[in-house]
Amino acid sequence: MRAPVSAPSLDSSLSTDALMAARMRLVLSISAVLAMAVDAGPTRQPVASAVWLALCGYLLHSVLVHACTQRGWRHLQGKAVHWSDVLWFTLIVFVTGGVQSLFFLFYFFAILTSSFRWGFEEGARVTIVSVASFAACGLGTSTGDDAPQLLMRTTFLLALGHMIVHWGGSKLVLQRRLALLGDISQLSNPRFGAGRTIARTMEKTLAFFKASHCILMMRDTATGNWTLRTLRKDDTCEHVGVETLGGIAESPLMALEHPHTVLSNRLPWPLNLFLARSHMHGPGTIGWRPEDCDSARRSAAVAAMLEARAFISAALPLRLGEGRVFISSRNGHFSKSDALFLAHLMEQIFPVIETIEVLDRMASEAAATERLKISLDLHDTAVQPYIGLRMGLCALRKKAAADNPLLEDLDKLAEVANGVIADLRRFAGAVKDGPESSCGLVLPQLYHQAARVQGLYGIEISVSVEGQVRLDDRMTAEVLQMVGEGLNNICKHTQARHGSVRIDCRDGRLHLRIENEGGEENFTQFRPRSLSERAAALGGRAQVHPCTGGGTAVLIDIPI
Repeated sequence: MRAPVSAPSLDSSLSTDALMAARMRLVLSISAVLAMAVDAGPTRQPVASAVWLALCGYLLHSVLVHACTQRGWRHLQGKAVHWSDVLWFTLIVFVTGGVQSLFFLFYFFAILTSSFRWGFEEGARVTIVSVASFAACGLGTSTGDDAPQLLMRTTFLLALGHMIVHWGGSKLVLQRRLALLGDISQLSNPRFGAGRTIARTMEKTLAFFKASHCILMMRDTATGNWTLRTLRKDDTCEHVGVETLGGIAESPLMALEHPHTVLSNRLPWPLNLFLARSHMHGPGTIGWRPEDCDSARRSAAVAAMLEARAFISAALPLRLGEGRVFISSRNGHFSKSDALFLAHLMEQIFPVIETIEVLDRMASEAAATERLKISLDLHDTAVQPYIGLRMGLCALRKKAAADNPLLEDLDKLAEVANGVIADLRRFAGAVKDGPESSCGLVLPQLYHQAARVQGLYGIEISVSVEGQVRLDDRMTAEVLQMVGEGLNNICKHTQARHGSVRIDCRDGRLHLRIENEGGEENFTQFRPRSLSERAAALGGRAQVHPCTGGGTAVLIDIPI
């Protein structure tokens, strides 16, 4: 299996855009100087020194920005660059005639770079400041006859700037949405289980919309029970609250019309007197429509229950039940585009989650069948021979005379056999019934693997688990398998007499470190193929690094 090819990082993309903008800024400044030089020919009017000073200063500024950007200086990729462009453009427009200056078109460069880099809000600020600066230059240098031209150019700058800002903001929103869909598609791994996938989806969705609460309600048609999941702002997926409720038909959360997407925003006065607060979008319809009185009353009850200024609710596309998702905000507001994207997001992820649940159920049933088979095999192949051994020892004990010196040894052997039989029966019962918790076998199995390595190879392995390791049975099996392979590599390929295994869960990721002490051999870079493939199948990666005091450490990082 090939490791997944990683997409170009966002930082590298932004650096490329910044370098392209720096080159275009340099071209713009050079063209301005050349245009003024051509205009200052022998048959033209002489150009004032203030104009040359402003144009040459901006050319020098463009050269410095381009040189620093090409060297990778990140502080020149911030907001200060386009604001400095606005100041330079205002100076150039002022010294070249105000309203009559064609250099007012340079403002569009600052509007483009700000909106496509920082989004709608920053682009809107640059547009307003650019329009105000041009208007101030025009009023300060023009006469009454230039008023129509000032009005037309100011309106042109404002209208076209607004269009650029709108498209620039849409581009950034689409990038964020594609990134969210990519993250969620990576979470759709059957090894993580449906519950973990749902929790991580709620966490990502809450962070994307910058909301206060995310609530997920699902009803199983087979049992009629509701499952309520809640997550608050700044909480991780480990803090998702899960409740099973028998019936909540009277709850306002389920009073909304099932197939519709609902958007509700509390409008300020006096807009609330003329515009509807809540809108809905039904399947198969093109546009949004205001809610009627009954629907608006239900939406108001939901907003009051959630203590939200705005909320979005979308139906879940479940084949085996029904449900809704709620995203609420106490301070902000949501757009219709946000509501449609939330519905689209649920349509993408929940069919995959239902497939994961089916696979999880099939795997659990297969595991239960296999555990039953293993427990029967243990009883027939391991317990029965020890029972026969105990019976033989009891027979020898009865045949021996009272003064036989072996009586004490026979009694000890019979006691050992009884203990082994009890342990085997207890182990067979545990195998048949399965572990009581999803992480109950992690630490004991690690100690068992370490004891096995020490007994067979004489290598002392220390085991440490930091934090709360919450894994399901399949993920536990994968982790134990990777630990076993790492320990086998230490035994086969090194002369180490000591090693360590450390497991740590933090920030939604499982960090596994398998380390051995340094020997006489020198470190050579290599790639553990089996461990790398297993980690890649789980959406993670495996790396090998030399330790500070010598030796080798295998680092495995897996999202959970």
